[in-house]
Amino acid sequence: MYFVRSYAKINLTLDVLGRRSDGYHELITVMQMVDLYDTICLTTNEETSVRVICTRSELSNDDNLAVRAVQAIRQRFNLTQGLDIELHKRIPVAAGLGGGSGNAATVLLALRDWWKLPLSTTDLQTMAASLGSDVPFFLTGGLALCEGRGERITPLAYSLPASMRWIILVKPAISVSTAAVFRNLTAQDYSDGRASRSALAVLAEGRDQLPLEDLHNSLEHSVLQQYPQVAQAHKDMLHAGAPYVRLSGSGPTLFSTFSSLSQAAQVQRQLHALGYEVYLTHAISPDFAKDVE
Repeated sequence: MYFVRSYAKINLTLDVLGRRSDGYHELITVMQMVDLYDTICLTTNEETSVRVICTRSELSNDDNLAVRAVQAIRQRFNLTQGLDIELHKRIPVAAGLGGGSGNAATVLLALRDWWKLPLSTTDLQTMAASLGSDVPFFLTGGLALCEGRGERITPLAYSLPASMRWIILVKPAISVSTAAVFRNLTAQDYSDGRASRSALAVLAEGRDQLPLEDLHNSLEHSVLQQYPQVAQAHKDMLHAGAPYVRLSGSGPTLFSTFSSLSQAAQVQRQLHALGYEVYLTHAISPDFAKDVE
């Protein structure tokens, strides 16, 4: 058996520059891994099949990205070893937090280490990009700049400001299709990447806080218009005392950050009382993630 943790992410910034000729959108996004995780147990079996059992029954099928990651490894090395995947989901599904993408990357790394496979960093990045746009980020985690359709990763050795010590995640009771959100974008939603580049400069300088205008998400306007539940959650977070509210990825999860645990916990309690799915978490580095496996 091999146990691993698979972490979530938030998009501190997400600039959509425009639509590409291949149908994808060109992005610049600053992602941060957070301490909200799924637990995966890998167990070899005596057969040649790959099976997944998930605490979310709708994910117990061959379309699960964790299964597809195993199949990619088996195909690459012409392996027939069977594997059972037990997946304890804590990260909300279809929420803009990269849960499925993180599962896929975690399985790639786990099998490389467990089975001692000769996979270079480039090999892993190529396999990850074939599974999904967010998957490459989770090979390194921490804080990173992601470009292209999200597959070009530049790890960043910066820390978030003290004003972002604690992070509240609020998941409205709906799921949002990433593809649908991108399809609904108009030219007015596109940006020039200035917010992401400015955020990088602020992080590099080690300033006390990121300006709110730098915490830009090109998808947020469209999502708030198309999904009233997300717009209501946005208002409720501000009313509960969140200093600001931003969308993570394509949503519907919203986040805010706090310098004080007591303030964050108070906001969490108020939002929980309103019936929201709320998580109080914090940013983590790759080294932290490895230490707790």
